[in-house]
Amino acid sequence: MDFNEQLFREEIAKKESLNKKLSQLQLQREDLQCHVDKLKKIMYNEQADVESLEHINLKSIFYGMIGKRQEKLDKEKLEAYTAKLKYDSAVYELKVLEQDIINIKAQLDKISEYEYKYSEFLKEKVEKFKLSGSFEALEIMKLEEQIANKKNYKKELNEAILAGEKALISANNVLSSLDSAEDWGTFDLFGGGVISDMVKHNHLDEAQNKVEQLQSDLRRFKTELTDVTINSDIKVNIDGFLRFADYFFDNFFTDWAVLDKINESQKNVKNTKRQIEEVISRLHSMENETDTQIKILEADKEQRIVNIKL
Repeated sequence: MDFNEQLFREEIAKKESLNKKLSQLQLQREDLQCHVDKLKKIMYNEQADVESLEHINLKSIFYGMIGKRQEKLDKEKLEAYTAKLKYDSAVYELKVLEQDIINIKAQLDKISEYEYKYSEFLKEKVEKFKLSGSFEALEIMKLEEQIANKKNYKKELNEAILAGEKALISANNVLSSLDSAEDWGTFDLFGGGVISDMVKHNHLDEAQNKVEQLQSDLRRFKTELTDVTINSDIKVNIDGFLRFADYFFDNFFTDWAVLDKINESQKNVKNTKRQIEEVISRLHSMENETDTQIKILEADKEQRIVNIKL
């Protein structure tokens, strides 16, 4: 491995933030695994309710006598379907999270190699500075460390912005499918028939698949914000990202053929989209502030180099 002082310094500066992200992901994994187990139990219970109504038993006889067996069965099937959607979404999210943990651990292993070589190099460099008696040289080295840390922080901000923009694209994709479903649902009200109803439900199916991607993108966005300090109001909203799919499916599939429910889902996604945009805007401001700080430090470093007497 060839030695590149600036590269090594910048890579090592990532270690603290990566460890924070890893801890955050491990906590999320523990929470999400419990959530998956809970949803799995709910899904099986809901399916059992459907099966109990489909077979002859006291419960099905009772609902049959009062003429509401089919209505109750339809309701139970809808609840079972919603439970399965939430379970499948959480399982997919857990799989993505596990891969993120593997990736960060691999990065940390690589940084450990950098740390050893850089520490040996640093010892030699400090000894040379001590022998030369150059105070300015030591100060320049400190400035280089500060600059490396600031540049790493800027990278963290940029990664968070990119994660937010990815979540924003996913939110727009969900909205696009919902908007199309709304258009066909409106057409259906005016006698669109079987074809319009089928197309409407196809777009709703697209929306539910895209929600899984949006949920994973929201979790990654929150993880990237681990090292970023933003105001408390926004932080509260971000915490809600982790259960977006649950809220979405609860609202969306209460009666998925009704336009009012499609509109509720649109509002849900638009609200989340607005929160993402607020955070991205704040991140851009912080990025600009960091750029200014880096320029000040680099100017200080340059001036000290100019002042060194040879």
